[in-house]
Amino acid sequence: MAKLKVGVIFGGCSEEHGVSVKSAQEVARNLDTEKYEPFYVGITKGGAWLLCDGPEPQWESGRCRPVALSPDRSVQALLVLEQGRYETIRLDVVFPVLHGRFGEDGAIQGLLEMSGIPYVGCDVQGSALCMDKSLAYLVAGNAGIATPKFWTVAADESIDPDRFTCPVFVKPARSGSSFGVSKVSRKEELLSAVKSAGQYDSKVLIEEAVVGSEIGCAVLGNGPDLVVGEVDRIALSHGFFRIHQESEPESGSENSTAIVPADIPAESRSLVQETAKAVYRALGCRGLSRVDMFLREDGEVILNEVNTLPGMTSYSRYPRMMAAAGLPLAEVIDRVVSLALTGKSQ
Repeated sequence: MAKLKVGVIFGGCSEEHGVSVKSAQEVARNLDTEKYEPFYVGITKGGAWLLCDGPEPQWESGRCRPVALSPDRSVQALLVLEQGRYETIRLDVVFPVLHGRFGEDGAIQGLLEMSGIPYVGCDVQGSALCMDKSLAYLVAGNAGIATPKFWTVAADESIDPDRFTCPVFVKPARSGSSFGVSKVSRKEELLSAVKSAGQYDSKVLIEEAVVGSEIGCAVLGNGPDLVVGEVDRIALSHGFFRIHQESEPESGSENSTAIVPADIPAESRSLVQETAKAVYRALGCRGLSRVDMFLREDGEVILNEVNTLPGMTSYSRYPRMMAAAGLPLAEVIDRVVSLALTGKSQ
């Protein structure tokens, strides 16, 4: 039986470039080469697309060739520049292991839609909706899912701090991880927090601080057929959870630990999983996503955000939650590739 030709795209122009490379390394380790023939496409921070040998730490210094996706839907291939001519490599599916801007916001998904190549993960609409936290809150809220109270402002807007009751969180509305996120405890800090968030997005979210535990749930599947991983809980020693901000994340965080399975009551665990599935469906997710929520002391579950291509590194939450539920990363990869190819998400 012929192997499936899988294009693994990683890197990218966002602030999450380095995390994407590490995610791709873990995907490469768990990709069954008896089933798949991988073709690794690294995107530099400057936006150049290069066909390379793999997502190694210094991948750009290896043997690389300029590459592009064919815009011809009848071809469904990579176009590799070789000695002034293009070589065609047909692909069966693409796994865009990209995080943040241009990776989870619908941009790469739109390019893949135009190319006609099936791809892993959420489509253009679901990706764009989940990336904009304020729009995700509006849609989820209309579906009956609890969300924090929030306001959106332009990064350069004149803001009256007296409008808000602290503490609040200030975030880029359309950015990944914790880049540009600040907790504001005093009104005097608000304007500088908005300015900080504005470095990553022209649209800024000001959100009430929810008192509760930070909870996550990994979701996999399309339509009614969803699988959830074990719920995790972020245990904090101090401050607030700042994902992907550590200098050496493999050795752990200075203020947080992910507890998998979460040390919460069974009824809370079930409610978190059912809420995660409701969020996933309401926002039009497919393939895979990680739904982050808050669990209040009174048992209420409140949406925090949705990551449509969650981290796949050795220390990431999504693969750990799925592994705790009996699905190792190699099987997760098999399932999301199969979902992309079956067309059930259409």
